[in-house]
Amino acid sequence: MSHGQSHSPEGYSPAEMMITVAARRLAAVRTVFVGVGLPNIACNLARLTVAPNLELIYESGVYGARPARLPLSIGDPTLVTGALSVISMADLFGLYLQRGLVEIALLGGAQIDRHGNLNTTVIGDYAKPIVRLPGSGGACEIAINARRVHMIMRLKRRAFVPRLDFITSPGHAGDQPGHPAHSFPGAGPALVITDKALFDFHGLYHEMRLVELYPGVTREEVQAEVGWPLQCAATVDETPPPTRDELHLLRETLDPGGLYR
Repeated sequence: MSHGQSHSPEGYSPAEMMITVAARRLAAVRTVFVGVGLPNIACNLARLTVAPNLELIYESGVYGARPARLPLSIGDPTLVTGALSVISMADLFGLYLQRGLVEIALLGGAQIDRHGNLNTTVIGDYAKPIVRLPGSGGACEIAINARRVHMIMRLKRRAFVPRLDFITSPGHAGDQPGHPAHSFPGAGPALVITDKALFDFHGLYHEMRLVELYPGVTREEVQAEVGWPLQCAATVDETPPPTRDELHLLRETLDPGGLYR
């Protein structure tokens, strides 16, 4: 079922738009490292639309997952049923991720900066944080070794900051010649998918760049939620809205309870 088969109806949520865009960007991808929440529903939508051969890889040691329902965590037993392989976490990271076999990884975070560095550790001072977050898990290793990284985050000024409180998962090196990112196996952040706009990292020094606006969203609205002066592509396109087919799959098949969308 193609995402372009039927005209989009009026009335869809920002989360549904974000999930749809994330799914479309997995077209023809074979391997994706995915977590729970928004990345998970986006990957499962892609598997039902633009990427029928997509193999879902979960940090807990599952390769080629075919979950019968949206998993509640990476330890949810639904991931195992129908999977191609179930192995230890050490083998998954060593034999798949570190060998460069993961095409795309989907990550999120509490904070992101202009070069795609992510914070999922603390808000505030590390020793006396305002909020202590879940931490890295496998995210740092994934960011370094996946061939490309797509981030999924809601566009908020408190999240898109000029300086992170803590770097959990490294992004691009920017204009720093000795930065360790220059020697990472993977190519680093490629896209940031939000609920208002789409960004890539083709700007000067691999800086985040606005490339698409969602219907009804202006550049000024996007800039107001970003803590630094944004670079913009020469032509900023408008992203097509979700189609009836995509919304039907989201609402009736993948997330009928509306937990994520």
